[in-house]
Amino acid sequence: MKLDDVPQDKSSSYGGHKKLLYATTSEGRYTGTKSSGWDTEAFATTLAVEALEQQAQEAYNQWQQGLLSPLPYLMYQARLDETGLSQISGFWRWRLRRHFKPAHYRGLSSAILRRYSDALGVPLAQLKAYQSQANQQE
Repeated sequence: MKLDDVPQDKSSSYGGHKKLLYATTSEGRYTGTKSSGWDTEAFATTLAVEALEQQAQEAYNQWQQGLLSPLPYLMYQARLDETGLSQISGFWRWRLRRHFKPAHYRGLSSAILRRYSDALGVPLAQLKAYQSQANQQE
């Protein structure tokens, strides 16, 4: 992209910030320049956020129905997918899916809940409270 073509559409998804992009000068050299956003990128970001919110709502409904543990809901709330949560928590994806089942979630140790707490930015006490609620409903 040429330096004069760097988009400056003042994207709302940037929150008033600017993003560093690299563009070419008239001599063909790369240089860093700031962009206030791009309408197409803002549209794609909006669609992705809406998809995550819809997934979070579906996970919440399934959690409330006792079909899932709270972990998928919290994962989507943190704007993560299974791959991201796996990388952050250090659990294999198959273990995540196992922990998504209410019966397995009820038996998770404090050490495992601590890893989810750190990965999702949710207090450990809150995860234990969800676990206690699930055990009482059983």
